[in-house]
Amino acid sequence: MSSDSPTDIVIESMTEQDWPQVRAIYEEGIEFGDATFETAPPNWATWNATHLRVCRLVARSGGEVIGWAALSPVSSREAYAGVAEASLYIAARACGRGVGSKLLAALIEASEQAGIWTLHSSTFPENTASLALQQRYGFRVIGIRERVGCHYGRWRDTVLLERRSRVTGI
Repeated sequence: MSSDSPTDIVIESMTEQDWPQVRAIYEEGIEFGDATFETAPPNWATWNATHLRVCRLVARSGGEVIGWAALSPVSSREAYAGVAEASLYIAARACGRGVGSKLLAALIEASEQAGIWTLHSSTFPENTASLALQQRYGFRVIGIRERVGCHYGRWRDTVLLERRSRVTGI
C-alpha cells in the first residue's frame, strides 16, 4: 500500500517518455475488468493518434507515475470540437489516496483552458468509485446505455455522464 498523500502528488503534462508507466497503469485497469471495454493496451503510436494533444496529464509521486488522465475527441465534426471523452486511470497501489481527485480537477481545468465545453464519459455501472468521483466533480448522469458492448462474452451496460464547462461560456 502506498504512503502517498495528496500533498505528495504532482500533476504534470504527459510525455511520450511516460508511456511505459502509463501503459502499465492502463493494463491494470484492463485487468480490473470494470474500467474499459479494451482487452489490451495499444502501442504509443495508436494511443497518441486517438487522444487530443492537449489535456494529457500524469500524477507523480516520488518521480513515479501513479495515475493518468487524457481526452479523446468524440467526433471529427467541427460542431463537436469542444466535446471530449475523459479517461482517468489510477495505479492500484495508489487508489484511495486522492490521486483521482487531483487528476480530475486538473483535467477539468486544463480542458476549460483548451476551450473544451463538454466532457463526457462512459463508465461501467459496477465501477462505483469512478462514478462517485465524476459526480463529485460535476458530471451528471445522462442515461444508461444498455448492452452497448460485449466484454469477455458478457453484454455490458455503461452509464453515460457529462460535465458542462462553467467557464467556456456555453
